[in-house]
Order: sequence, then C-alpha cells, then structure tokens
Amino acid sequence: MPTIKSSPPPAPMGAAAAHPKRYDEAFKRQAVENWLRRGKPGTQIARELGISYPALKDWKRRYYGDATPTHPDLVAENRALKAELQRVREQRDILKKTLGILSETPKSATNGSKR
Repeated sequence: MPTIKSSPPPAPMGAAAAHPKRYDEAFKRQAVENWLRRGKPGTQIARELGISYPALKDWKRRYYGDATPTHPDLVAENRALKAELQRVREQRDILKKTLGILSETPKSATNGSKR
C-alpha cells in the first residue's frame, strides 16, 4: 500500500515571516551605541528596539569588540581612583599649610624692634 505524504499546514495569517528580519549597518551601529551610551541592560534595549538580545550582542562584538568594562574592571578602576584622590588631597593639604607658613609675618627679634 503506498504511503501518502502530507505537506505541512500553511502558516496562519499574521505569523512571523519565514525569513529573518534584515537590518542595515546604520541601524545596527545605532542600536549598539544606544546600548553603550544609555547604560541600560542589553535585554531592555533589545526589547525596546524589537530585536533579539543575541543579535544585539553579536552586533556589539562585531563593531566594538568588548568595549564595555566588566564589573571587576570597574572595581579595580574605582580602587585606583580612590587612592589617587587620597594622594591628591594630601598634596593639597601640604600646599595649604606651606602657603600659610610662608605668608605669616616674621616674628624675629631683630625685625622691627628698637633699642
């Protein structure tokens, strides 16, 4: 007995197209720049733009590499900046004290005393 092959049912109206959406270079770059500039999570940016998060990540990697610092990088940078700030404050305080000492009027016994 011969087997009958059935074809898949037709896609319902309003279903997603069989072809994935294509975006031009300008859109991709702007999407990634928007993500990097706004500092929002990539999933939120992707949702707002109506694209998938993996696509957004791929575009970022393609155009910018790993440009965004990771959390450990930020912690190390923060620690270094705090150390530099402390050093600069100490230098400032030393300069203030030096200026105060140099601008005092001399209190020597020979200066301005009459016999």
